[in-house]
Amino acid sequence: MRLLVIGLAFLALPLWAEDEPKMTGVRMGAILQAIDPDAVSRGAMTELTIDDVPIMVIVDERADRMRAMVPIRSAEGIEPEELQRMMQTNFDTALDARYAIAQGRVWGVFIHPLSPLKRRQLLSGLIQTVNLARSYGQTYTGGAQHFGGGDSNGIYRELLEELLEKGEAL
Repeated sequence: MRLLVIGLAFLALPLWAEDEPKMTGVRMGAILQAIDPDAVSRGAMTELTIDDVPIMVIVDERADRMRAMVPIRSAEGIEPEELQRMMQTNFDTALDARYAIAQGRVWGVFIHPLSPLKRRQLLSGLIQTVNLARSYGQTYTGGAQHFGGGDSNGIYRELLEELLEKGEAL
C-alpha cells in the first residue's frame, strides 16, 4: 500500500496554469475517468478509487461547487479526544481537505468552487482527502505532518505525476 503524503516542496509548485480551461462537470468527469478508468458516474456523482481508497465526487454546476468525500468510520462512539484531534487537524495539518461528520459518519472531504478549480488543485485535494482517511486514528494528516526533510516529498510527487500523466490532455 502506497503512503500518500504531501511535502513543502509540492506546496511551492504553482497549482494553476494560465491557459487551463475552467472546470466543468464534463471536464471533471473526464479527469476522474482518466484517473480511474473504472470510475462510475451517476448524474452529478462519480465514484472512483485512488490507491485502493473509494472516493465519491459530487458536482453542482448551478452552485459552482464540488465535493470529494471518503467515508472513514461511523460517528457513533467518537471519543471527545478523537473529535478534538480532528478539529486540531482541520486547523493545521489537513491542508485543503477536512474531517467532517454527516449522516452518522466521519468523512474526509475536499470542497471547492467548481469553475476556478485547476486540475492540479483537484488532484492535490483528492490525494489529501485519501490521506485523511488513511491517517485517521494515527497521524491525522492530509499530507505532511511537518515541513521539510524525510521521504514524503518524493512519495507524494510520484503519485501526483502518475495521476497527471493519466489526465495529461485534460
